Amino acid sequence: MINPTSASQPSVQGACSKLSTTTCPYCGVGCGVDVTSNVEGDSEQLVSVQGTASHPANFGRLCVKGSKLAETNVKQGRLMTPMVDGQRAQWDAAISTVANKFASLIEEHGPDSVAFYVSGQLLTEDYYVANKLMKGYIGSGNIDTNSRLCMSSAVAAYKRAFGADTVPCSYEDLELTELLVLVGSNAAWTHPVLFQRIERAKKLNPNMRLVFIDPRRTASCEAGDLHLPIKPGTDVALFNGLVHYLEQNKHLNTDYIAAFTEGFDDTITACESWTLSAVAEYCDVNQSLIEQFYQLFAGSESAISFYSMGVNQSSSGVDKANAIINCHLATGKIGREGCGPFSITGQPNAMGGREVGGLANMLACHMDIGNAQHRALVKSYWQSPTIVPDIGLKAVDMFDAIEQGKIKAIWVMATNPMVSMPNRHKIKAALNKCEMVVVSDCVANNDTIAMADVVLPATGWSEKNGTVTNSERRISRQRGFLPPTGEARHDWQIICDVAKKMGFSNGFNYANPSEIFDEYCGLTAEQNNGSRDLDLSGLCGLTQKQYDNLAPIQWPVNKANPDGVKRMFTDGRFFTASQKAQFIAIEAKGPEQATTTEFPFVLNSGRVRDQWHTMTRTGTSADLTSHVAHASVALNNVDASKLQVKEGDLLALSSQVSTSLSQVILPVKIDDGQRNGEFFAPIHWSEQNHAAANISHLYTDANDSISGQPELKHAAINALKVEFFHHGHIFITQHLEGGHEQRQAVINKLCSTFDYWRLTKIAGGEMLTFAHGRVPSPRIESDSLAFDLKEFIQSSISAKYIWAARKGDTQQSAYALTGDRLQFAAFSDVNILQDNALWLSALLAADSLNVEQTTALLRGEPDERFNQGRLICSCFKVGINPINEEIAKGCNSVDGLGEKLKCGTNCGSCKSELQQLINAREHDNTNSAGHTPVLDTVNAASPSKKTQQNQITFSGERIAVETQL
Repeated sequence: MINPTSASQPSVQGACSKLSTTTCPYCGVGCGVDVTSNVEGDSEQLVSVQGTASHPANFGRLCVKGSKLAETNVKQGRLMTPMVDGQRAQWDAAISTVANKFASLIEEHGPDSVAFYVSGQLLTEDYYVANKLMKGYIGSGNIDTNSRLCMSSAVAAYKRAFGADTVPCSYEDLELTELLVLVGSNAAWTHPVLFQRIERAKKLNPNMRLVFIDPRRTASCEAGDLHLPIKPGTDVALFNGLVHYLEQNKHLNTDYIAAFTEGFDDTITACESWTLSAVAEYCDVNQSLIEQFYQLFAGSESAISFYSMGVNQSSSGVDKANAIINCHLATGKIGREGCGPFSITGQPNAMGGREVGGLANMLACHMDIGNAQHRALVKSYWQSPTIVPDIGLKAVDMFDAIEQGKIKAIWVMATNPMVSMPNRHKIKAALNKCEMVVVSDCVANNDTIAMADVVLPATGWSEKNGTVTNSERRISRQRGFLPPTGEARHDWQIICDVAKKMGFSNGFNYANPSEIFDEYCGLTAEQNNGSRDLDLSGLCGLTQKQYDNLAPIQWPVNKANPDGVKRMFTDGRFFTASQKAQFIAIEAKGPEQATTTEFPFVLNSGRVRDQWHTMTRTGTSADLTSHVAHASVALNNVDASKLQVKEGDLLALSSQVSTSLSQVILPVKIDDGQRNGEFFAPIHWSEQNHAAANISHLYTDANDSISGQPELKHAAINALKVEFFHHGHIFITQHLEGGHEQRQAVINKLCSTFDYWRLTKIAGGEMLTFAHGRVPSPRIESDSLAFDLKEFIQSSISAKYIWAARKGDTQQSAYALTGDRLQFAAFSDVNILQDNALWLSALLAADSLNVEQTTALLRGEPDERFNQGRLICSCFKVGINPINEEIAKGCNSVDGLGEKLKCGTNCGSCKSELQQLINAREHDNTNSAGHTPVLDTVNAASPSKKTQQNQITFSGERIAVETQL
């Protein structure tokens, strides 16, 4: 269990190069990361990252987000000091403000008048002390986590079936199985390192079968043998039908059912009406596809069901997960190699939060609030003055209670509920009403921080020190290798400081996270003796050095299993009262947010490949924004025709909870992988980078009655085409005179000018896409003249400028230079530059422009090398155009494209998309005899060669240029 934490070597210039081993801060895969940093004197700088070859989660692989950790680990945008009421404050004053307010509210209104809303971004040690403070010292259950939005339905289903929140599988099982069924998971984009392991396993074992169950045809499906595009929300019917099929065709494991389970008779009764034809009709899928899936599951010796947000984020998410588990219990496909129901988590430490009681309905260490013996055990172990008597409020209910005035103070840690929670209008109203909103975070600005009374600077990924647990129960060390930025403190320190100021000194006198970890391990072992799944008794009493060098290990870790446990339930013993697994009889029911005549479309949501949550880190990387530069709404050609929109047109989306001020407006993306009447939009964009892309405006409070997990995959919406009089793009250099503050002031001024805007990070600075003058409008005549680029340039930027006008007053271009360096470029109603961000990025990043570059800029004619189109491979900057050219020449494999263009040969995150392009070409060739298929290219159109230069005048620093088409 020992790993070297770091190794240093002196360089020739006297600086030291240090290698540190830590864990990636993104998804729940939990990849190991080797970090190289340079140390010189008191300063240290991150130089590079690569995957840890020995880490059993990734074996050296990193996805594109992980590979860009060095690039996104920047000080710009970090929160440096505590802030109270918008003013800089000293730490002592800020801590006192929080502690005194919480204490006074508790004294006056009771412990349930305050709440914590925490995050899967916290380390286990942070989570542990937050839970201890709220449940053992304040005495309330009002601590919940953004993991409620991620995997709480999977937790509840595991507990119903197994008696404990026990993930039974290992990643190794994904490679050993005969049949892998991915349900509601686009793992190629959301968990790319695991997906690459799956692809490799399938290549090594051609008999392995991959089945994808998802309403959308995603990038992941390209690697599959079978795709079932079921109607959203019909999962229970599909898996009830599988149980019925197994029973009818004598594929049940009756010995396993009799020996190790209970409740089967009620379950088979609940499934008996789900014949093949009934399932096909209800799920809206061809019956032959359903039968193929059932045959594969029945005939495979081993099977893994790998499910994620498409299952969990539902008003019946717990039932969906239990319907999946029922199939594994019915066939005995659990507790063996390559077998089991495997819930994959979305966040780096969602599992750690589950372990230490980060959810409002859980006690610490997988113990239950409703169990009096568990409450007494925890209270005694903590020696706390009280213990929580009842479960607390889950996320949706917590914000309801804030809006109702029942909760009067909330502390939000490392998360952004203004963007991630459903029904944003209500969340904003609640936080506006709350007497005190405290936010501790590592960033200076996000939508939730804008609502805060007190903001506390927390350390970021490169500075944090503790443990995380990934989706296969594997505990890994996250090791800080850089000093805190500014005045930032670790989350556990901030929590303990507040606790001590509230008078709880005895329970929070920790010197370092290893002491917290040891206390946590001891609580898992307390009066356990095998009665609880979570047992870390084998890690109790670690020295500081042993903790520092702790190698990745899967719990339980105890005397019987000193090296951890790969898979659970191998002996058929579960953690229920009878020690038998429980079948759950389930009835299918539709989504709560059902479509209506007024709201006839379904909105699905999820992630894009290169972004993470609300983009506070990934959004700072030009490489990561180059793949998907902005939010869009995906719909198929049939729906696009009905709505009379084409690719790039703007759609206004509304729902029963949105308002005229919270309408979502997104550009259209045509995607025939969408079912009719169903749209998809990403979750990442917020008011920090888009005027109208936060889709949480559209989701109601609908949630699972058992888990409380919101229904974030099925909103009922309407959609209307939106038109504006003006469209354009503005490019602003990161080196704008006046520095970061001046650039931000210019951007803020621009954004306040336009009716619609979106901001994208590019290599040389930022790109602002805008639209103005909504049509129809009673002010249409004034709107048509509302934006004057020339006037804006002269009033906003002090620099030498070039001005160009095309086709009279309606098409305009403007440029600003300082010396020979491009500062600013703007194009109004000029479409020729829309897809040439790479070109403008290069010009903005250049130290100076030569005559040829300036001339090309004026003519709008980018160099041919920038004619890449939409970026597919972020690592090697390979766009869709050269990829499609190679495919058209006959290159028909991902490996072949890698040999030609290098795409897919580094992190591998783009491999599924490369396969999509290959498959699309083959499909077009098959279905378009005698017709040349139209490839998904983005042409860098150039203006007509009729462009001519009418006048050039020089006047000192100022150049005036007018061109006319």
